Amino acid sequence: MVERDQLSLSEALMSPQVGRNEALERLAQEAKWYRFEKLLARSKPDGAGRPPFDPLLMFKALLLQQWYRLSDAELEEALNDRMSFRRFLGLSLEDAAPDHTTLCRFRNRLVEVQLAEKLFLEFERQLEGRGLLLKRGTMIDATLVQTQHLPGRARKDGEPVAPVDADAALTARKGRRGTHYGYKAHASVDVDTRLIRRTALTPANVNETVMADRLVCRDEGAVYADKAYAKRARRAWLRELGIKDRIMHKTWGGGPRLRASEKRHNKLIASVRAQVEGVFATLKRWLGLDCVRYVGLAKNSAHLHLVALAFNMRRSLKLAG
Repeated sequence: MVERDQLSLSEALMSPQVGRNEALERLAQEAKWYRFEKLLARSKPDGAGRPPFDPLLMFKALLLQQWYRLSDAELEEALNDRMSFRRFLGLSLEDAAPDHTTLCRFRNRLVEVQLAEKLFLEFERQLEGRGLLLKRGTMIDATLVQTQHLPGRARKDGEPVAPVDADAALTARKGRRGTHYGYKAHASVDVDTRLIRRTALTPANVNETVMADRLVCRDEGAVYADKAYAKRARRAWLRELGIKDRIMHKTWGGGPRLRASEKRHNKLIASVRAQVEGVFATLKRWLGLDCVRYVGLAKNSAHLHLVALAFNMRRSLKLAG
């Protein structure tokens, strides 16, 4: 992305305090955007002409969308209205901003070439290079995410209100009444920094333990998880990797009760492991992950990685001080 070397006349006459956003200005300076740019080169369609907007600019726009919980139409309006957004993207007052259709096509292209997870992992490498990942332990957990595209909803004329999401699934909430239709977001979170290290989306009926091994980064000092992840094979695997087993113990059907040492083990782990819930709360309450935005596992998985990336970027500002 070409950086502008000088201000336009209208910007030169404007107070530098107009449209300032300290968080966005810090992110613009601290992130190594050129490394994202190399990955985003793959987003350009083969054989097509020059895209109307630089891929890095479009990627930054999608990050703004996550931070401020905006729809495509709302993002288009904000890009035409907010100076801080335009500065973050490198747009002058005279430059055109992408419209909602262009933003949607670009996001779909990221899904098509499977770039969202690669962009997420690229920022993890940047965090590691800055010494912001301590890796002393990883908390693993999952949370249910609703979908707006529910089966059985129809208008009076019999036509469905919205397309049913065939990739979503129905599950019962353990310990709660009722059922849940949608997805399950799985994540591993650094114990000390609360940075998200791995994440994955599955239909809601996929058991947590199925995804657990994929969430282990293999460079952490310990893995913390609740009883849902307790498997003898997993404990042995962690020992082979040299990773401390901090998974809570559970009684197996008809087996012996927990020993006193196992109960103490569980009590110590519970207070640490439970802190992952704060990360999920932030993703849902502040970044809009209480409900998936799109139809289909591929699009919603890409969205989850963009949300996790947006979370880590904002979290890095607090960690860097």
